[in-house]
Amino acid sequence: MQLGKELLYLSYADVAAVGPDMAETIAIVEQAFRDKGSGVTQLPAKTALHPLDEDAFLHAMPAWVPSHQAAGVKWVSGYPGNAAQGLPYIAGLLILNDPGTGLPIAVMDCAWITAQRTGAVSGLAARHLALPGAETAALLGAGVQGRTQVRALLTEVRTLREVHVFDPRQEAMDSLTQDLGQEFPSVHLAPAAFPEEAVRGADIVVSAGPILKHPRPTIAREWLKPGCLGLPVDFDAMWTGEALNLDNYLVDDLAQYRYYEQQGFFAAAPEPAGDLGDLLAGRCPGRTNPQERIISMNLGVAIADMPTARVVYDRAIAAGKGRILPL
Repeated sequence: MQLGKELLYLSYADVAAVGPDMAETIAIVEQAFRDKGSGVTQLPAKTALHPLDEDAFLHAMPAWVPSHQAAGVKWVSGYPGNAAQGLPYIAGLLILNDPGTGLPIAVMDCAWITAQRTGAVSGLAARHLALPGAETAALLGAGVQGRTQVRALLTEVRTLREVHVFDPRQEAMDSLTQDLGQEFPSVHLAPAAFPEEAVRGADIVVSAGPILKHPRPTIAREWLKPGCLGLPVDFDAMWTGEALNLDNYLVDDLAQYRYYEQQGFFAAAPEPAGDLGDLLAGRCPGRTNPQERIISMNLGVAIADMPTARVVYDRAIAAGKGRILPL
């Protein structure tokens, strides 16, 4: 491929064919957050548009991650109403640039990377914050993101033996538990009749529904056992204010969290102790005792997208995947 004259286009299928597995992706995002903790990444806050309504978004997400020579921007949409039309909730494109010249080198579908890296960030948070020996997990939301969340937890937390799944769509619950049950036969995956049944007694609780400007919170503080780790990937859509106010509250990136506070999210949440970069750099505490209940609020950041995309690009070039397009 001739720099400055051509770029590589990768479809969803191309990306999925060469994308890193979950263990590799967790390692990729951990290095990105270590870079962030060292102050060498560049991560401007998301720029958002809401063309349809306040729950339907278009986000521009740029980032620079030196350890992977990964610079670029993701242009991603999330439209909750798409499901009724048989369309995906999350869609978009990611552009990678050559960091030495600024020239574009690739345009690729971003949906696979978005799902994979979001699961990987939860896996990373679980590595550092989950109760040692955690055996049970709960998932609220059995869509595309729910699958990668469970896959990440079962990849990272090898002591997990049970995952209880709730989704208002019975077919989504059945499909996820059957498919991942075949992938992880030593783990019992089971649908739950209602959210409380899934959450009570769980060592790790993941919420993976749509992001809502005006949440309809479900998860109550009294459902959360001592020592549990909460991993919301849908902002505060499912968590009551009381459920967020536990013993320790972390986010993936403080600057982006502040931006969303200004937009009206997290009104009932406590002050964060720090973000994942701070945690990995030792500037804020992780788990301090077995009884501590912790929330790690993962908003989704481009420092997780760009290095994952760079690995995809390098592997696609080596494997001859995608199409070379003229600039």
